[in-house]
Amino acid sequence: MKFSEAFTQGLLKENGLYRQLLGLCPALAVTQTAMNSLGLGAATMAVLLAANIVISLVKNLIPKKIRIPSYIVIIATFVTIVDMFLEAFTPDLHAALGIFIPLIVTNCLILGRAEAFASKEKVTSAIGDALGMGIGFTLGLLSLGVVRELFGKGSLFGWPVLHELFGAFGLEFQPALIFIQPAGAFFALGILLALMNIVYKRLQYD
Repeated sequence: MKFSEAFTQGLLKENGLYRQLLGLCPALAVTQTAMNSLGLGAATMAVLLAANIVISLVKNLIPKKIRIPSYIVIIATFVTIVDMFLEAFTPDLHAALGIFIPLIVTNCLILGRAEAFASKEKVTSAIGDALGMGIGFTLGLLSLGVVRELFGKGSLFGWPVLHELFGAFGLEFQPALIFIQPAGAFFALGILLALMNIVYKRLQYD
């Protein structure tokens, strides 16, 4: 598969969150704010990219019977590096994401791409797949975080957007606190999934 094909399929057509419903645990748990969503998405994409490159390079050296444990070791190595990087340079974000950084190891999106794509394709295609899937997953998380923060807090990346907007008309914005609660994550995801299904039907992806 060409780099361009591998890259574009992950953005929308095979989007990890809205198309394949992968990584739902962190998607529902840490998307109270847009910043958390962007941080987790970037961390996941970094691990996915590094793991795809290494697995594609060493795929012929790994015995078939131990390929899955080998992939997990490779993925866990890069998750540890990302975890240490975030703790050193962005301690606030690291604290906010908490256990969900180490749990990137168990993200079905990363292991799935390693098994289904990186272990069968050349390095350039594996890079394209990782970038496409990673960016697509990040955008999915970001859209969920934007909806939850905007309606649950009235802010966006910490900026009081709706408070300023309502204030300009002499009104007071009352946030729907349900959106920053665990149940609100399901409501927001359900709404976005419904909207994305409409988009997919219009694009004739079904």
